[in-house]
Amino acid sequence: MSPSTLSAYPSSGDDEGLLRSGLKLRHMRLTVALEEHGQISAAAQVMNISQPAASRLISEIEAILGVDICVRLPRGVQLTPYGVALARRARSILLEMREVDREISDLKRGRGGSVFLGSVTAPAIDLAVPAIRKIRQQHPRIEISVQVETSAVLARELLASRHDFMIGRIPDDLNPRLFESRIIGVEKACLIARRGHPLSTGRKVSLEELAKFDWVFQPRGSLLRQTVEGIFVSQGAPLPDRVLNTSSLLLTLVMVAQSDAIAPIAVDVARFVNSRAGLSGAIDILPIAFDINVQPYSLIKVRDRTLSPAAELMYEQILREI
Repeated sequence: MSPSTLSAYPSSGDDEGLLRSGLKLRHMRLTVALEEHGQISAAAQVMNISQPAASRLISEIEAILGVDICVRLPRGVQLTPYGVALARRARSILLEMREVDREISDLKRGRGGSVFLGSVTAPAIDLAVPAIRKIRQQHPRIEISVQVETSAVLARELLASRHDFMIGRIPDDLNPRLFESRIIGVEKACLIARRGHPLSTGRKVSLEELAKFDWVFQPRGSLLRQTVEGIFVSQGAPLPDRVLNTSSLLLTLVMVAQSDAIAPIAVDVARFVNSRAGLSGAIDILPIAFDINVQPYSLIKVRDRTLSPAAELMYEQILREI
């Protein structure tokens, strides 16, 4: 799900005007590309046109609208409020066109549609996997794509029309009015270490002891990391200063299993990993004298954006899994 939104909308070169003598699809593609990449050259490359051609398209847009949509900076461009508004509307239009193309293609191929879901780790295992299994039984032709990432990444992917909906949290730096959100669960976290770790003695370990070891954290700004670091700060304990940053659960588990590193992960994930289906015997959940309660996660979609029939099926099935 990482390719640019624009790749879903191949340029026809001769797009029919959306308004007579007005904006065309290539104008909208370019505006979205400018917002995503912040450079005319990069936007031109995405659209497979030359940089001078991209500059001419910008001039056409500004002439049609009668306003500047971007300002040149020493290193790239920045959209004006008019450009931001156009980009937002352009994404919605391009998304609807993608959905039309997707549904028609599915009908031609006799398939049942497709779903693009983003999720943070714990509900991906606890909710998405069971929902996917049941959807597969009932609708085997539905194609399902899942991206597991932090909420900060997923929310932007959702706004960029790369996901139908997500399970996570709305980041503080995004306007919550852009989303429809329904709280569906509270995430509890724990600390894990390899079996045989110096702190795997069965007794509860202190923050001061924990800080002496290497840690594997999610990137700065992630909610789980902020929660754990907040516990250290609130109790006056030194923060861990030897940290590997990664959003990859696989890399986290490998580092923990093969070193003395400690990592915070969701309790449900830790229990699965420590089960026979996971890495039974490879890791321990460390006994600690404090709780790690992370902000509740929600089922989130973009406000006023209609889900496809396949995405609606998945959305409702996840609600039934709660």
